[in-house]
Amino acid sequence: MAAVLASQGCYCPNSNLFNQGRTMDSLRFSSFIAKFERQIRNPLTMMRNKKSLKFRVEIQKTELPSRTNGRKTVKMVPTSEIANGTEQTVNGTSLVKRNSNSALVVVRVPEGRDLEEGELPRIEDLKVLPSDESFSWANENYSSWQRSIDVWSSVISLQIRLMFNDAKWTYFGGFTEDKQKNRRRRTASWIRERALQLGPTFIKLGQLYSSRPDLFPSEFVEELAKLQDKVPAFSPEKARRLIESELRAPVDQLFRTFEDLPIAAASLGQVHRAILHNGEKVVVKVQRPGLKKLFDIDLRNLKLIAEYFQRRETFGGPIRDWVGIYKECARILYEEIDYINEGKNADRFRRDFRNTKWVRVPLLYWDYTASKVLTLEYVPGIKINDLDELDLRGFSRAQVSSRIVEAYLIQILKTGFFHADPHPGNLAIDVNESIIYYDFGMMGEIKSLTREKLLKLFFAVYEKDVKKVNLQYHFSCALFYF
Repeated sequence: MAAVLASQGCYCPNSNLFNQGRTMDSLRFSSFIAKFERQIRNPLTMMRNKKSLKFRVEIQKTELPSRTNGRKTVKMVPTSEIANGTEQTVNGTSLVKRNSNSALVVVRVPEGRDLEEGELPRIEDLKVLPSDESFSWANENYSSWQRSIDVWSSVISLQIRLMFNDAKWTYFGGFTEDKQKNRRRRTASWIRERALQLGPTFIKLGQLYSSRPDLFPSEFVEELAKLQDKVPAFSPEKARRLIESELRAPVDQLFRTFEDLPIAAASLGQVHRAILHNGEKVVVKVQRPGLKKLFDIDLRNLKLIAEYFQRRETFGGPIRDWVGIYKECARILYEEIDYINEGKNADRFRRDFRNTKWVRVPLLYWDYTASKVLTLEYVPGIKINDLDELDLRGFSRAQVSSRIVEAYLIQILKTGFFHADPHPGNLAIDVNESIIYYDFGMMGEIKSLTREKLLKLFFAVYEKDVKKVNLQYHFSCALFYF
């Protein structure tokens, strides 16, 4: 971001504003972004004012009431009280134990009819997701030996493919760069398919690496990005059993309405819409069954694979720290399957943006949350990369991008707690052009001293002060290292 600003030829004579005894908690970035956008929309004005353009960060403290979206305060009811057979009344809604054999009704709203209270809005493009039943890793009796064989056979096949990609004598009719690119695309497609065949661990790793062009060729990165949208779902029966096991109550006692058809499936879980007995619309994130056992097997193999990659020039071993990458991935994977930890992250992130009206973070329902089940406020939106839909609704791309930039400046330079997995599946836009964040399993934290150095680096780059940039850059690198 700072590099983009500096490239506009701006000058900042007052960059020591932040050193005048004010706390970083009071920093505001919106006025700067708005003024900068006005300048770059008029290049002639910007050229005339090139030496006088000010970078002004507003230092002010404002107390705004928490946003409630016009809804009543929700009183949470423990699941034990719902399931114990006694009647509860919350927000005018009677909560009673129902017949455990009764079928759950999935509400579908006919076209042309308004939604009634307690109904879920219809999703036009909701489709039946492919099932995981045909994959061996979804089998509860999957052998650890068979798993190891599947993983290592894929690694050996990958090495052979990479070797043939670089061997010019293997190209019929002579070697050309176009032929090599085409073969590399086929290899990338094969890697994506193998990740799907190998299951959640490798799907998640593929998603992580889809944003790492520094590690893999662009063809591989493009194919791995497709894993964000093409993940098989598991059966509603498995989802119900896991919910009942974790929350210790039948699904129809926990929710007034529960939709069997998931609205989304990710590498580690899937999401179902539901309605609580008090009328609140929620989404229930359910973890894939058997993930912990699968991770234990896969990570043992991945450690050996990382050590193998480290010794092989084919995988760039001498210049890449594959063992370090493995350790970081192992930590992330285990953190992401702990939904209690994700719930705490969501609460903290929501508090950080409680006074920012254009950032929405779903409310967590702790009484309907456990280590493998997470229940959140239902906050639908348009995917951040669905540009046609954004344009159709008349949303301003400039405003949306400006808000995303400001939101991350706040996270990195002010709060120090940032969303570390911002792919298009985890960012959306609501009807008010607010930014919606989903999925808080992967978060990062920046210490206050590091934030201070990053802020100084930000100003130095903006000023085009090479000496300050070099100094602050080395300070920041040293702090990240330690």
